[in-house]
Order: sequence, then structure tokens, then C-alpha cells
Amino acid sequence: MSTQFRPPSLAISTFGLSLATFMQVLDTTIANVSLPTIAGNLGVSNDQSTWVITSFAVSMAIALPLTGFLTRRFGEVKLFVWCTLLFAFTSFMCGISQSMGMLILFRALQGAVAGPMYPITQSLLIGIYPPAKRGMALALLAMVTVVAPIAGPILGGMITDNYSWPWIFFINVPIGIFASVVVANQLRGKVEKTERPRIDYVGLITLVIGVGALQIVLDKGNDADWFNSNFIIVTSIVSAISLIVFLIWELTDDDPIVDLRLFRHRNFTAGTLAMVLGYAAFFSIALLIPLWLQQQLGYTATWAGYATAPLGVIPVLLVFFVGKYANRMDLRLLAAVSFLVMGITCFMRANFYLDVDFRSVAMVQLWQGLGVALFFMPVLQILLSDLEQNEIAAGSGLSTFLRTLAGSFSASITTLMWTRGAVSHHEQLAEHITAYDPVAREAMRQIGQGDPQRAAGVINGMITQQGFQISFNEVFYALGWIFIVLILVIWLAKPPFSAKGARVPAARPGTSPAPQAQAAH
Repeated sequence: MSTQFRPPSLAISTFGLSLATFMQVLDTTIANVSLPTIAGNLGVSNDQSTWVITSFAVSMAIALPLTGFLTRRFGEVKLFVWCTLLFAFTSFMCGISQSMGMLILFRALQGAVAGPMYPITQSLLIGIYPPAKRGMALALLAMVTVVAPIAGPILGGMITDNYSWPWIFFINVPIGIFASVVVANQLRGKVEKTERPRIDYVGLITLVIGVGALQIVLDKGNDADWFNSNFIIVTSIVSAISLIVFLIWELTDDDPIVDLRLFRHRNFTAGTLAMVLGYAAFFSIALLIPLWLQQQLGYTATWAGYATAPLGVIPVLLVFFVGKYANRMDLRLLAAVSFLVMGITCFMRANFYLDVDFRSVAMVQLWQGLGVALFFMPVLQILLSDLEQNEIAAGSGLSTFLRTLAGSFSASITTLMWTRGAVSHHEQLAEHITAYDPVAREAMRQIGQGDPQRAAGVINGMITQQGFQISFNEVFYALGWIFIVLILVIWLAKPPFSAKGARVPAARPGTSPAPQAQAAH
């Protein structure tokens, strides 16, 4: 008789898995503030240095939906351990890179091995925890997801300022080795059935080309002025054709490399939709607030980090309670409260102005943390609830891929809306400043102190600031309504929300039993 596998120490196993995931999520943001220093040291322009971020994001986006295929081929434990070790190795190679080309190459490889790490962590935690405690495991993982991106820019700035930029990569080496050893030792008795699935070359090639091109469009669109650039037009066409072929092929192939048929599950569809849209809006907030603080309010990168950091306080404090007690409530209700809180904080930011103080910004971040604490774990458990155990890694990889892609979309769209809105409001405000208006003439005389050019420059700067502020408020008003709409979306899911992985799924006629994360006792 087979029973669910239990590692020698559940706490140590969880620590090893969470540590590796924290390292991987941290690296999505830790290099952002170091780009100017990296560009200067390697002798390239700031525009060229952004490929350090783009190469990582493109490779990770491509690797994420392949998680299900890779786990079927190699098994979850082996794949996780090797990805973590390779992540440490590629981090070391990033740190010793002597040219931008070498750094971009190893950042791309680092992103490729990083892709499967987060979804496999979800699947392994569900596999080793008893059903009653899985909420705690997912809540802990959600806390890691929230805290790591916040810590990334702060830690990256401190390391770059006080040491040197290669150390933002070198710190991954001991962490990766330690985490991989811990997980390999704790889960070495876990029995997994592997297969040798046929490689879907058409699906793989169209996925790589389509997603890679799309990620490049999203990352470079704003800098290249979108469809005024021939490069963006051609890349968009290539992406669209490749993704259309990919979708048609994957939905009709007998053994697709990405199983889109997972969307036949109601809770997976509703939960993924809520996760993708909710994360896109959350990512927009996380992107726009630091930019606004630095560009319009004059904050340094460090103080912008301090102002946004309170977001992680409540999730850390509530992780135990959410994990222990969430399953005693309707998870849809918790998610709805989360969306309501985040919507309200967006409406509060829609009333910000240029003289808003540090305390007000930090307090809204603090209260948003309550919404974040109730967002990731309930929605994640809902979307995984009606998947079989052998589908969890693939489902987690697919939902994480869509979530990551939504983050890229939201980053591009939010930046575009903010800047285009600022230009529009600048034009509207400037219409009221004319030489025929006695109030405007008097203001220019006082500001310029007899120098009309100086007065014009100062007033233009003030109008630009006000234009960006009005546009900022409008973007957050729109984000607030997105969260309110998501309250309705999450109620499309239906209970029960306990994972099917708690039981052994029956084999379909004519197939072998689904591979289980079990060991004989």
C-alpha cells in the first residue's frame, strides 16, 4: 500500500525549497538598480544594459510553460536540484563576465534554469504537506513572492554602492548550493515515475520564437516608440504568427509540450484569470510607485525603497494565520477582501499630490500589504484545487508563465499610459499660460526675476510635473476599478478548494496510472 511521502524534516525541506525560490525571485529585480554601474564598468550605453533584464525575462518566460514536460521527463526533485545548481553556476559566470555580451548570455541561461523553479516548488510543497497544512505551505511561498521583489532593489543598491556589482550575482552561489543539497537530501526517498514523452518540436520552436519576440516587444516598446519603429513592427508580426501557430498546434496535437487542455478545469481557469489580472495590476503598482517617487518627488533610490518596503510587513506578520486558518473560510471571500483592499488603496493613491509626505505614501503601502497577504495563497489554492497531482507542476508552470507575461504587459501599458497621459495634460495645462493673461505675466515676472527664459523654463517644469501627477492619479483610478471587477471574477470558481493531490487519481482507460509523488511504507 502506498502513502504520501514525508521527508525526514518538513521544516528543513520547506526552508530549502523556500530559500531557493527566494533567491530566484530576488534575481528578477536585484539587478535593476545596478544597470547604470554595470553599463559604466563594461563600457556600454544605458540602453544596451537593459538587455541584462530583458535576456533573463525572455528565457524565463519561455522555460515556464515547459515545466510540465520537463517534470514528466526528469522528475520534480531531480529537475529542481539541477535547476538550482545551474542557477548558482550561471550566477557565478554572470559575476565574472568581462563583457556585456558574456553577461547577457549567462543571464539568459540563468533565466532558462530559473523558469521551472517556482512552479516545481509549489508542486513539491503540495506533495509533501498533509492536506490540512497545505494552506500554510502556500502562504509561506506567497510571502516569499511578495518580500523578494521588494528586497531586490534595496539589496542590489546596497551591494552595488558598498561593494561591487558582481556581488549581486556571487551571493547566489552559496545559497544555491546549500538549498540544492538540503532539498536533495530531504527528498531523496521520494518515488517519482518519469516518462520519455515525444518532443513536440513544432510547439517548442513556435513557443520559443513567439514568446521570445513578444517579450522583446514588451521590454523595448516604450524605448523604441512602439509601432513607429520598424523593429517593433517586424518583431510583433513574427510573435503574432508564431503564437497563433503554437496555439492551433498545441490544441490539436496528441502530446503537446504545453498542455492547454488544463483550462478544462473550471477553478484553474477562474483562478488563473484572477491571478493573472490581479498580478498585472499589482505589478503596475510596484513599478509605478518607485518611478513616481524618484522622478516627480525627488526621492533617491534608497529612500524610494524605504517608502515602498512597508508593503511586506503585514504579509510577514499574517503568514502563519493565513496559512493555518484560511481553509476554514471560503477562499473566494478572502480573495474578494484582498481585491477590495487593494482597490481602495489604489483610489487613495489617486488622490495623491506632489507635496504628499513620506508617511502618507508608506502608510498606503502598509495597508496594501493586507490585500497582498490575502491574495496569493487563496487564489493559488483555488487555481490548483481541481488539478490532479500529476497536473500540478504543469498547471503551476502555465499559470506562472501567464502571470509573468501579464507583468510584462502591465509594465509596458502602465508606463505608456502614464507618459502619454502626462504629455496630453501638459498640452492642456499649457494652453492656460499665455502672454495675454495678466496673472500669468505677473507669475512669470516674479519667477524669472527679470529673465523671461528662466521663467519659461521654471513654469514648463512645473506644468510637466503637474501633468505627470494628474496622469499618475488617473492610472491608479483605473487600477482601482480593475481590482473591484476581480471581486466578481473570483466567484466564478466553485468549492471544494482542497487539492485533488490529496487522493490518488484514477487512471484513464488505456493509460498507465498517473505518476504520483509517493513512496511505499
